[in-house]
This record gives sequence, structure tokens and C-alpha cells, in this order.
Amino acid sequence: MVVCGDDGLAHRLAAELRGVYREQVTLVVPPAGRSVRQPMVGRARAVSAALLDRVVTAVNNRGGGSDDTLAPGERVLEAAEPTEAVLAEAGVERAAALALVYDDDETNIRAALNARRLNPRLRLVLRLYNRRLGQHIEELLDQAAELAGGTAAGRADDGDGGGAGGGADGGRDGGRDGGSGADIGTTVLSDADTAAPALVATALVGTSKVVDAEGLLLRAVERRPPGPGEVADPGLCTLALLSATSNDPAGDEGAEDSGEQGPQLLPDAAAVAAATGRGAVVLEQLSYSGPPLPAGRGGPPLTSLFSRRLRWSLAGLVAAVFALAVALTVVTRDNPLHATYVTLLDLFAINEPAHNKSTGRQVLQLLSMVVGLLLLPVLLAAVLEALGMFRTASALRKPPRGLSGHVVLLGLGKIGTRVLTRLRELHIPVVCVEADPEARGVAVARRLRVPVVVGDVTQEGVLESAKIHRADALLALTSVDTTNLEAVLYARSVRQDLRAVLRLYDDDFAKAVYRTLRTAHPGALTRSRSVSHLAAPAFAGAMMGRQILGAIPVERRVLLFAAVVVGGHPQLEGRTVGEAFRAGAWRVLALDTAVRGDVGAGAGAGAGLVEAPGGGLVWDLPDTYVLRAGDRVVLAATRRGLAELLGRRARSVT
Repeated sequence: MVVCGDDGLAHRLAAELRGVYREQVTLVVPPAGRSVRQPMVGRARAVSAALLDRVVTAVNNRGGGSDDTLAPGERVLEAAEPTEAVLAEAGVERAAALALVYDDDETNIRAALNARRLNPRLRLVLRLYNRRLGQHIEELLDQAAELAGGTAAGRADDGDGGGAGGGADGGRDGGRDGGSGADIGTTVLSDADTAAPALVATALVGTSKVVDAEGLLLRAVERRPPGPGEVADPGLCTLALLSATSNDPAGDEGAEDSGEQGPQLLPDAAAVAAATGRGAVVLEQLSYSGPPLPAGRGGPPLTSLFSRRLRWSLAGLVAAVFALAVALTVVTRDNPLHATYVTLLDLFAINEPAHNKSTGRQVLQLLSMVVGLLLLPVLLAAVLEALGMFRTASALRKPPRGLSGHVVLLGLGKIGTRVLTRLRELHIPVVCVEADPEARGVAVARRLRVPVVVGDVTQEGVLESAKIHRADALLALTSVDTTNLEAVLYARSVRQDLRAVLRLYDDDFAKAVYRTLRTAHPGALTRSRSVSHLAAPAFAGAMMGRQILGAIPVERRVLLFAAVVVGGHPQLEGRTVGEAFRAGAWRVLALDTAVRGDVGAGAGAGAGLVEAPGGGLVWDLPDTYVLRAGDRVVLAATRRGLAELLGRRARSVT
């Protein structure tokens, strides 16, 4: 595996591949002097990080290593840019997969084109923020891989006959190592899209954790421990049990090394029944979601051009003109149409004075002139309101006076913009705070008509302008750790029970901040999140194949959702759903009836399986259903469980 990047995601991804999937990794990073500045806490932290990098390099050169550094025999290659020569030196021609996770989209695209030319059978994983561009690049690189695969098909056929007798494991490993059609391809991911659902779900208590991948919507809900005499709703199934210290204000969030006190992923029925006083993450609803609706274009609706008071004023004037026209028709016995015309002439003061007319006619003319005087300020107000609406349609909105129960979002960069979009999709009121009026998320906030406060959050009065004292949650997602921490501490001084989520670059620092804030404010919900920690499992799973659908964080552990073809996996093939379930490793959730083979369809009918209308996902699988080679299932798995299930053949090192 080759990983190229310029920030913490590259290092965490390399550690994920090495520690979870036991892969050999070559890490390509910029030289120490030209690396991108990491958003650490203060200069001292930056200096310590640089010293730590030197120590890590020295340890690697001596053949040492730990879980957080590269193991012996693995390489660290320093290069300013991933040019074709650098990729060749990193061994892309012999690699099984390449991850390009630079912060710049153009750098990743250029390197992907060079890598596809060097190795057409390479599995590519790209980090791109631009979704539309990512779809086009994915199609382009996949077409190039298909053309190259067709050229090499004749040569591959010569070796397939000799390997057919190697059994299911050999066929599976050969497909992955040789680059089968299912695995050769390009996967485009975004760390912002991967981390945004977790950040949104963490800030909103009771809101579902969502994984959205290619139209598949997965929902997981965090349930608090039931009170005395209460029975917890198990949902469709229990995905995880929260750590025993989750209700302890001074307790730490569960991680990989938390032991029995930490969260239990994919527990069996006995563990769920024995877990008293623990919260749970349950599967509540799963369904397909259609493509996102296109953004509306055009100007504001006519009803929003004028205020309600002005509309009532205009309606009153129209009614007055109609009443005067009717009265003039009765008094003068004139034609109603002509009477209306004369009334309008009197209204605009362009008719002859009614000197020699009857008293009734003179009174009506005076009343028409009075209504005309009232019409002038109303028309002027209508023009001013319309101009003001068109002017403010392109300007930033301010928080309304009576706003409460909203979410304050700090930072409209890559992560903040994706989180803002998620919050608005859930119809949650948001107020954004951004120091740079030209930030990429400001245009999105303007299009979504979300109030934005432009100013430095560390300055006095900025959070007050965002109505922080009446907010329900605070999301501090700027790229500077100290700014996020300062904002959360100040917001807690204003409101003690405020739910706060802060983005921190360093995961160890995030753990320390979490413990301290939980101790200082035991009655409030506090979560600290590292974006690279949330995004790395999805990127690592994509490098192992195209089965990963998404990831849901459970405290400081991650639960992955994957789509797997049963054939070639002895842990699944020929077993029932109940027998294939391995507690703490993986669990079959659904069956995709749209791609099932004939054998699987027949077995499904015999097992009492009810297919989705028109084909689709079947979630309520009976435990007696036998999984066949042609079945494609959706399963939840831990990282180590998925690594074991998709395990690759060990390679000899010469």
C-alpha cells in the first residue's frame, strides 16, 4: 500500500493500514521544511511535533517502531510533490493500492493520472472536496483501467487455469492481489463528507448518526440507559454498547485499549441482556434515499418581496377604490366601468373639479383625493421594500431577534461547509460565525439563507451576536485548535449546560481536553473530535476494496458498514445468518436482492425470505437463511473484523 499526503490524515491512514489490516505501507510525505503547517496548539506544540517527527525517523532507521510509527521494513519517502518519478520510486508499479490524500485537489488528480499510467491495475483512493469533479475523475480513471484490463485479459487467462484448483481462498486472494474487475477502480472520498455526519450527530442529542453512500441511508441512534422500570427499545438490532464510564463526568471515552470498561461493538444477545446501566447504539431505520435535489435558482418569491403589513395596506387601498367606484355608480347612475375610470382620475388628482356637480359627487371626489394621498407613501414603501429584498438576497443575513434553540457553527471551511449542509438538510436552525468573508462556506450560507456573523470568534461580542446564550449546541470547527478551545471555554462561561463539540487536530490532545471539560462541567455534553481520526477508517477500507459504504463512530471507536459478495469468504459462504454472526467482529444486516444469483434466490425462498418489491435491500433477514456464493450482503464490522474478513494473502519479502 502506498499513501501520499501532506497532513495528519496520511499518517493516520498509514497507521490504520498497518495496525488494523497488517499491510506493508510506503508513506510519501513532504520534507520537514516544506510540509504544510499543522494546526497544533501554539508554537511550542508545533516545535514538539517537529522534534517528534525527527525522533520517529530515527527510530524507523534503527528498525524500531510502535503502533503509532512505521514498522520495520516499511518506508517513509520525502518528496515535495508526488511526481511520476516519486511514484515510481515509491513502488506504485508493484503496489496493490494507492491513496492520494493531499489537501489540494489538483495535486491528487495529477498524481492519480500519473499513477494510472504507471500501473493500470492499481486501486486508487482519492481525497477530493469537489463532489462533481470527483465523479467525473472516478469515471475517467475507471475507463482507463477497463481499457488496460481488456488488453491484459489474454495474458491473465493463461494463469487463471492453473490457479483454479487453489480453492476459494486462492481465488479470492488472487482476485485482490491481481486486481480483479471488482477491485480495480477508483474511489473518491472526502474527509469533510466522512466526518460531517459524526460531528452533526455528536452535537445533536437524540439525532440519528447517518452514513450516506451512493444513495444508501444508514441510521443509528444512541440510546441512553433505561431508568428503573423502563424497557429499552432494541430497534432492529443493537450495534454497540456504550462504555461503562460514559455517564461518569470524569470518565474517558472508550477507545481501542479501554478493555472491558470500553464500548462493545456488535454484542451478542447475552451481552446486551447483561449490560445494565449502559447506553446503546441501535439500528433504527434503514432505507434508500434518492439523489439530492438541485439547488433552486432565481430570485426571491413574490410573497417575500413585501411585508405582511404592506400587503394588508395595499389590499385596503384596493378595497377603498372599489367602494368609491361603486358609490359613484350609485350616485351618478353611470356605467360601472366609466365610474371606475372617473374614480381613478380623481384618485390621481388629474380630473376636473366637480364645481357644478351634485353634493354627493363632490364628496366622492374629495374622498378619492384623500385615498390618493394615502396611496403615495404605500407605493413608496413597496418600492423600497422590493429594492431592499433584492439587495439583501445577495448579502449575509443577520440572526433574528427571537432566535433560540439553534446551533452555533464556528468556521465555514471544508468541514464547516459540509456540516452546515447536513444541518440544513435536517431542518435545524443554524447561525454561522466566520472571520473571513471570502471563505468557501459563506456562499453556501448565503444560498441556504443562513444567518452569518462575520468576525473573529476570539473577539468580545462575536459569540453574543450569534445568540450563544440561547443556543442549544456549539460546533467549533475552525482549523486552529486554540480558537476552538477558547470559543468552547467562553461559551461554557456564558451557559453551563451548552452542548459543545470542538474539532482538534491532535487526537491525544482531544482526549485530554475531553476529560478536563467533562470534569469541569459534569452536567453538560462535551465531545472533542479529530477529523483525521473519523475519516481514516473509511479511506483505509476503500484501499482494501470498494466494499466500504461508510462509518459510524462509537465514542472513540469506529463501526464500518460494507457491501460484500459472499463468494470467496468461508466465514460467510454456506452458513446461516445466525452462524455467520461473530460477536465483536461482524454481523450481516441486509441482503441485496437486486444482484443475487439463481442459487441464492432459491435458497431465499426456502428460508422464508421476503424480497423487496422490484428488488433491493432486505433488512429483516431470518437467522436460518443460508448465505450462498451469489449473494451480496450489507454487514456491520469492526475494523479488525473487516480486516480478517477481507484478509489478503501474505506476501513473501525477498
